[in-house]
This record gives sequence, C-alpha cells and structure tokens, in this order.
Amino acid sequence: MNEKSSVLIVDDVPENLQLLSVMLKQTGFLVRSATSARRALAAAQQAAPSLFLLDICMPEMDGLEMCQQLKAIDALKDIPVIFISALNETGEKIKAFQAGGVDYITKPFQEREVVARVTAHLELHRQKIELEAVNRRLKELESLRDNLIHMIVHDMNGPLMVVNGHLEMIRKFDVAALSQEGSHSLDEAQGGTRRLARMVSEMLLVSKLEAGKLVSDFKPCNLSALACKAAADICSASSPKQIKINLVSHPENVTVPLDAELIERVLQNLLGNAWKFSPERGTINLTIAAAEGRVRVEVSDAGPGIAPEFQEMIFERFGQVASGKSRQGTGLGLAFCKLAVEAHGGSLGVNSQAGQGSTFWFTLKLN
Repeated sequence: MNEKSSVLIVDDVPENLQLLSVMLKQTGFLVRSATSARRALAAAQQAAPSLFLLDICMPEMDGLEMCQQLKAIDALKDIPVIFISALNETGEKIKAFQAGGVDYITKPFQEREVVARVTAHLELHRQKIELEAVNRRLKELESLRDNLIHMIVHDMNGPLMVVNGHLEMIRKFDVAALSQEGSHSLDEAQGGTRRLARMVSEMLLVSKLEAGKLVSDFKPCNLSALACKAAADICSASSPKQIKINLVSHPENVTVPLDAELIERVLQNLLGNAWKFSPERGTINLTIAAAEGRVRVEVSDAGPGIAPEFQEMIFERFGQVASGKSRQGTGLGLAFCKLAVEAHGGSLGVNSQAGQGSTFWFTLKLN
C-alpha cells in the first residue's frame, strides 16, 4: 500500500519538511512538500495525493483555511487530512476536526507515531473507497434485478389472463358436464390462477413501495368490516378450519384513515398464511383492539410456529425458513405486508416460538 501512496506535506518551516519527508520516504511513501498553503493547493489540483500532512500556523493562509478549501473541491474533498501542529489546546484540536481533519498530531512528534497514523488513515481511506465501489455495484445489481422483475411480471400478465379466461369459459358453459373430480380440479386451477395473479401484483407493489412511488389512496375506513371481508375471501366451505373475529374496545365503530386495497391485501396475506399452516381443524383468531390513539390487529394460529432466529428473515423479500415442516417460501407476501403497514405510519411484527403457533400483528394510527 505504501509504495503506491503519496503524501503531500505542507509546512512553512523547511527543517520540519525535511525531517517528515525523510521519515516517510524511508517507510516507502511517495512524498511531496510545499512551504505554503497556496502552493500546496495548486500542486494538489495538478496531481492529487493520497493524504495531506498539514501544519496549522502558516502565513497568508493557515492550515485550517486550506483544509476548508480542500473540502470545497470535488476532486480533493475526500482525501484525508492529518494536522500536525505545536498547538495542543483542546479548542485548537476541535477547530481542526471541524475544518475537516481526520487526525491531529502535536509537535514535537514521534517518528513511529506519525508513520502509524499516516498508515492507518491511508488504509481506512482505501477501505472506504472499496466499500463505496461495492455499494455502487450492489445498487446496479439491485436495479438490474428490479428491471428483471418488472419484465417478468409484465410478460406473465398476458398468459395469466388467457388461462383465467379459458377457465371462466369452462365454468360458464361446461361445468355441468364435469364430474365431481373435474369440478374440484377446476376450482383448484382457478384458485391457483388467482394466487399467481396476486403474487404478480405483489411483486409490482413491493417494488413501488420500496421506491416510494406508490401513491396511496387514504380514506376513512371501517377496519372491522374490512377484516370480515378479507376473512370471507380466505375461508373455504369445504374445510373444517375456521376464522374467529374478536373485537375489543368496540373497534367495530372505529374508522381508520387507510388505503383499503393495501390493508385488505395485508389482512388476506396474514390470514392466508395462518390458514395454510393451521392444523386441519384449527381455529385462526383475528383480534382487533383500539387503545391510546392506535388500533392493533392480531392474527393468531396454532401452526408450527417460527423460531426466533428466523423472525426477521421472513419479512425480507424472498425470505425463507429452512426447517422441516415450518414455514417455507414466504416469498413476497410478508415483505409486502411490512412495507404496506409502514407506508401507513404503522408497524408490523410477529410473536412466535417453534411448535407453539404464531401471532402476526400490526398497528395503525386512528387519526
């Protein structure tokens, strides 16, 4: 690292320049020097160094002013500046850091200390540059992924509409000719098509919510009525499972400002997951309670539960729980729920233990 790193030393005392130059050259650094701040600025703009070693007390322009000017030049603003000065009062050091310095060495200095600090800050700067490059690459990859998702979603919509249209035609004109098994297969096919259509829609919604591009339509809404509607969509007449709605503190009369479509999707996702993972004759409890300016909705099941180490992961996009019969393939549903609730100024979470069922909850502001 030292062989490729250059240090520009700025000091109006030639003896100090000579001493520091010899010291750093012996360590392997490329060294340039300047006896004034103005000369140093001109030299840096011609060829930027890896680090500035800067005295404070100089005529015409002191080190603090030079540092401030460096931070105003795009090509030089990120280069680390170490002050080296005989001023050792705390106030002077604070001024140096406020001007943009990364470190402060007091005179008389020790050779090993100067070399160690220069080496450390050059390494920190190198790591910062590498991290910024990695972040840029990650953003590029994220953009590519989002573009791919949009392209896939767009291409899936057409075939889905065709499949759903043909299934509707079969139900409308040929359902009487189907056997009981055939009618059941038709139900399953239409149910699968609806689920796939929801997934496609959620992929778009998640992308828009993350980018802050979704314009929500907030209107006063009766949350208990919305919950009953979502529960009715999830319940199946052929299943012994049931959803029980519990209203606490008279929330049936509470009106909440929200985007009804988004929150209905949240309820459908939470109830749908609970239905999927509940035992054959299980009961899902949907509880709505209002208190202290907020309304809290809970969806509880008696399913396999979620171990604590997986409880943050399941709210990530395409997050999965890799454990036996536990929840797997959470996909986008819970990521969408979290983003949608947070877009309303609320919060969402889960209380669960492996083997003891789960309670997913979210809160919304009443006003």
